[in-house]
Amino acid sequence: MDLAMRDKKAIVTGASEGIGKAITRALAREGVDIAICARRKEPLEKTAAEIAKETGRKIFPISADLTKAADAENFIKSAHAALGRIDILVNNAGSAPGGVLEHLTEEDWAQALQLKFMGYVRCMKHALPIMQKQKKGRVVNLIGNDGVKVSYWEIAPGAANAAGQNLTKSLASQYGKDNISFVAVNPGPVRTERWAGLVKAMARDMKLSFEEADKLAPASIPLGRIAECDEVANLVAYLASDLAFFVNGTMIEIDGGQDKVLLRLPREQIGGRRCCRSARLVRAVTSGGGCGFRHEVRHRDDQRDAASVH
Repeated sequence: MDLAMRDKKAIVTGASEGIGKAITRALAREGVDIAICARRKEPLEKTAAEIAKETGRKIFPISADLTKAADAENFIKSAHAALGRIDILVNNAGSAPGGVLEHLTEEDWAQALQLKFMGYVRCMKHALPIMQKQKKGRVVNLIGNDGVKVSYWEIAPGAANAAGQNLTKSLASQYGKDNISFVAVNPGPVRTERWAGLVKAMARDMKLSFEEADKLAPASIPLGRIAECDEVANLVAYLASDLAFFVNGTMIEIDGGQDKVLLRLPREQIGGRRCCRSARLVRAVTSGGGCGFRHEVRHRDDQRDAASVH
């Protein structure tokens, strides 16, 4: 499908690796010129050069720490100057520490809200006036299914995500008169560079081994696996196009139908038993509906990237 995006101008935050990098590549393949940001200059510039060479599009790397208001403002202004206009804003930067209440510090909560929520606020604050003057704009906010599918070991990400989801819907009602539309994308587990750390925290909080915890997310998804970055990026590219402009003030989940209740079964129903027995319990619980789950995770030597549970 031709998304009719050639020569559009976009901004993608958090684009040096993972989902943001995949989104940048997907948009560039559709003919979009893009300004990207991340905190680390070297991997950001490497990503920009790689995608520019592959696609022939202009990719402008601009280092920015979106926890700082001045950096966010400078990034949007610099991106606008480089691109000439801003047709699309994709907010993607940010992660939030996982963990249960007793393990989360004040700094963890501040980090979750500062980058995952306030970073989005800061970018939109400076990009939306530009879109108003253009009389059109599209905002795609990558948020996460923790905001709508609760889990007690991800309460900080869940709080930040719920705030972002509320904000996305609220701004859609405010800026519709300016021909600016908004949509939130809620990924579940996605294979990025951060998965190992997230699994480690889950193992700690659920009192499981790393290997046992690593099997839980796939076991909670009917498709039996976590998502790949390109799967999320392809959805975002479509939603960023004019073909989906009327998809406004709503949220779309891309999590394979994840049921987070199944993540709790190993701990809550069989206590300290081995995870393979937990898998049998999950299979027994779900077999009544005629849908069995695949509980194996393929560990490839060349896949150190892991999944980012938003």
